[in-house]
Amino acid sequence: MRIGLLGAGRIGSFHAAVLAGMDAVGELVIADVDPGRSAALARQTGATAAPSTEEVFTAGRVDAVVIASATAAHAELITRAARAGLPAFCEKPVALDVPGTVRALSEVEAAGTLLQIGFQRRFDAGFRAAREAVRGGRLGRLHTIRCVTSDAAPPPPAFLPLSGGLIRDCMVHDFDAVRWLTGREVTEVYALGTDGGAAFFREAGDVDTAAALLTLDDGTLVTATATRYNGAGYDVRTELSGELDQWVVGLDARTPATSAEPGGPAAPLRPWPDFLARFEGAYRAELAAFVQAVAGGAGAGDSPCPGGEGLRALLVAEACEVSRREHRPVRVIAAG
Repeated sequence: MRIGLLGAGRIGSFHAAVLAGMDAVGELVIADVDPGRSAALARQTGATAAPSTEEVFTAGRVDAVVIASATAAHAELITRAARAGLPAFCEKPVALDVPGTVRALSEVEAAGTLLQIGFQRRFDAGFRAAREAVRGGRLGRLHTIRCVTSDAAPPPPAFLPLSGGLIRDCMVHDFDAVRWLTGREVTEVYALGTDGGAAFFREAGDVDTAAALLTLDDGTLVTATATRYNGAGYDVRTELSGELDQWVVGLDARTPATSAEPGGPAAPLRPWPDFLARFEGAYRAELAAFVQAVAGGAGAGDSPCPGGEGLRALLVAEACEVSRREHRPVRVIAAG
């Protein structure tokens, strides 16, 4: 098949290498707002560089699109793909706000096309094993979930105003993972944030560290923390505690933590440096699932991660942002 890749930045470059190596992909067509960048990536991967995004959406040019552009362009590109009748994979989020997300998803629904959102943790081996254990009753009644998402170092200052902020950009992965692991919905949140790091966080109206307490619809309590300043390395863990057992996702030889106990494990020699290294297998698996769905002629209802899941996670993030600003508990609006 022919795949159009929109965006040749960091994650787009990774996706290009993965797609170019798939037997099912006969041609990869890359477009970016910077034609020089798309041309360079095409040379590296043996792909075809398109002079513009319009070229990719020319009738009959490609069979599906992978959207890895700047966040602000996601909703427009999802809409264009839907109107062109093209299946689309899109990195999260669908849009930076709820109205924009709803509009884009309405276009997809009207077109009846397949849309897969890039919540890669759903394709991580550890998260998948934990989901099976939770759903299979091995942990018994869950009472507590603890989520950690920590970057080793802050992103470039220019990224922050475009990202939607720490909660929407990072913690939204935890919100989606909790829903996916448990099959439950978040009903209420209370969130706090601090901005004691570099001045560019305050200038962007963002925080560099945040914490949230979530209540699920069955009473399970969830804590979620995130920071841009975890000097030990990139750390993503989810601890699931039940009446019968306790499981931890992300606890391995590269977890960036040092035990304070005598004889406990020392800091890892090769801690996880970033999200691409930590979730490489998951990123590959989600793209493979998308390509397989397109090749098999999957319909709108057969997406491995439907667009509505992006809306539900965003609604939790939005409630957390309101809570953080107003210092109060906030009920989560149910997706209609």
